[in-house]
Amino acid sequence: MTSLDKPTEETSADDARAVTEAALFEAFGGVRGMVETVLPGLLFVTIYTINKDLHLSAIAALAVSLVLVVVRLVMKDTVKHAFSGVFGVAFGVVFAMMTGNAKDFYLPGMLYTLGLGLAYIVTTLCGVPLIGLILGPVFKENLSWRTRNPGRKKAYAKASYAWGAILLAKCAILFPLYWWADTTQLGWVLIALKIPPFLLAVWLTWVFLAKAPAPIDVFAEMEAEEKAAQEREREAAARPAEQ
Repeated sequence: MTSLDKPTEETSADDARAVTEAALFEAFGGVRGMVETVLPGLLFVTIYTINKDLHLSAIAALAVSLVLVVVRLVMKDTVKHAFSGVFGVAFGVVFAMMTGNAKDFYLPGMLYTLGLGLAYIVTTLCGVPLIGLILGPVFKENLSWRTRNPGRKKAYAKASYAWGAILLAKCAILFPLYWWADTTQLGWVLIALKIPPFLLAVWLTWVFLAKAPAPIDVFAEMEAEEKAAQEREREAAARPAEQ
């Protein structure tokens, strides 16, 4: 293992935690991302609870999702979280309108949660933890953690198992309610389960990564190698002139 293969040991524990917090904030959207995730569903279930009007509830949820995207575009901010919310709401609206069952507004999101929970578990069992694939580019380490930073790979595995377990536990609550509860009961439970499990998963990820070795900045390595190659070329070009 070369010196480049070793995570920087000069980074203090506080610096590592700060970098981890910033990366998690960027990857998962922070407070604003949580608001954009919750607001359309909250509006849907609120309106439906009041007047039981599926069409009005669905249109309102979709409209507020589009407004959130427009706001992001006007502010020239990243729109990935807002766009994901629009697609989720749109699929829910389509499902509910096709079946005429208001509970189906929540079904695509529930299926996505189930699939994502399984993906976290399966990818970790296969040696490529999903949380590492998500956060690797954010930390500028890409996939270097897989072969060059085993301590970090272990932390990503723990975090992925945590995400998978939390999401599957959430599904274990929601899917029985989909069959047995009415639309408003399902909707309010789903809203209640939006933020706390997410915050728990993010916190556990932070705990695991804050204790892990620092990421290997592969972009900095490539820049250093490129500069070294350019220096060697200059030295080689200068030798004939000196002779």
